[in-house]
Amino acid sequence: MLDELKKDAALRMAKCVSTFRDQLKKLRTGRAHTSLIEHIKVDYYGSEMPLNQVATVSVPEPRLISVQVWDKSMVHAVEKAIAASNLGLAPSTEGQVLRLRIPELNEERRKELVKVVHKEAEATRVAVRNIRRDAITHLKDLLKAKSVSEDDERRAQDDIQKLTDRYIGEVDKALHAKEADLMAV
Repeated sequence: MLDELKKDAALRMAKCVSTFRDQLKKLRTGRAHTSLIEHIKVDYYGSEMPLNQVATVSVPEPRLISVQVWDKSMVHAVEKAIAASNLGLAPSTEGQVLRLRIPELNEERRKELVKVVHKEAEATRVAVRNIRRDAITHLKDLLKAKSVSEDDERRAQDDIQKLTDRYIGEVDKALHAKEADLMAV
């Protein structure tokens, strides 16, 4: 029972770190790439849809992303979602096509991207800590139900804390690697 709890916590923490790494891949440093904006959620008639399900995203030039919105009435919603995405991209609209110029990575833009990375890292750390909290709460419930001894509960808590420290360390390692990548000229 305790092993299952620890395995579940480890699996969920690993998924958080994996998701964080995937998010880091979306932050491109040099060229325009469709994965930079495909994950953006758009309010599509009351439901949240990924951008690539309401528009065609393409890269016609190395520093330009083109978004061809399928539904003319959704152009404003797509434009609003891109502007709210904290990627520092300002869309220019021409009918149903939005063009996003990818700015040169000057020192200011690099620092903005580092701030975005730090924000994502903190959100991942919080998610990992929430998994730890849930696991420890479950342990305490097992202790109250007298399904485990106090010693076993204490050892399991220590193991879960070690898992938490390990996965937060992985988040920090990925964060520092991406930060170094962004700040390299």
